[in-house]
Amino acid sequence: RQGLSGVAPMGTTGEGNSLPLSFRASVPEMFRDAGFASDKVIFGTGSCSVGDAIVATRAVLEAGFNNVLVLPPFYYKNVSEDGVFDYFERLINGAGSDALRIYLYHFPKLSMTPITVPLVKRLKSEFGPMIAGLKDSSGDFKGTLDFVAAADDFDVFSGSEAVLLGALAKGCAGSISATSNASAHLTAETYKAAGTDKAAELQQTLTDVRLAIAEYPLSAALKQVAAWRHEDESWRAVLPPNTMLSDAQAKKLRESLEALEPQAGILSAQLAEMAG
Repeated sequence: RQGLSGVAPMGTTGEGNSLPLSFRASVPEMFRDAGFASDKVIFGTGSCSVGDAIVATRAVLEAGFNNVLVLPPFYYKNVSEDGVFDYFERLINGAGSDALRIYLYHFPKLSMTPITVPLVKRLKSEFGPMIAGLKDSSGDFKGTLDFVAAADDFDVFSGSEAVLLGALAKGCAGSISATSNASAHLTAETYKAAGTDKAAELQQTLTDVRLAIAEYPLSAALKQVAAWRHEDESWRAVLPPNTMLSDAQAKKLRESLEALEPQAGILSAQLAEMAG
């Protein structure tokens, strides 16, 4: 309702890998029952266990959706490209549907297992349209552009809306970002303004919001913003090992966002109503 093209539940901000597999497998049905179209949702299904990833991915397909966002297996470090390729090959074979569309999730700061350009090329060559794209949360913009050039029919999304306009100009499909949970309306407005006179000003405000929230653990900070909007403290809840913001952190975050409020409108209760 705030202008975005879709949502990506059970990613990093949604604490997907802290949720029980049984719950993760039930979420696609919730989205189906809520009336979400298949092309509007990318579900996080990555797991250290390829078996669990298969279960979560099958649940997506069985609910009538096709798109999944998949981290590489992340417990064992310094694994070979062959090992990561084998993980995705087993996932695709186990899912058992040509309708599957995988978006690779490159977040080396957390996973410590990178998605590389050679791996993208290899997967794309082997599995074609089932390897649909990539979310790059590395923070390395040059690396993002390397992914853009890696393959045809391969949609690359920046993991930060702070570089949204630059990413679009260089061929990215858009952004899948944690902080767009708070700035959805502003992200959409900036996206639509690309190439216009007001684009730079909107991008600066969007970036300022990102930087203000990123001073704190993102899941906790974004859930704190949701609690303010909904006037409901239960929105602050996070799963271990994450912890809620302290009162002092919340106070400082509130002050930072209030300073941006005239331009950004992040704390508006009306946005909570729009989000349903």
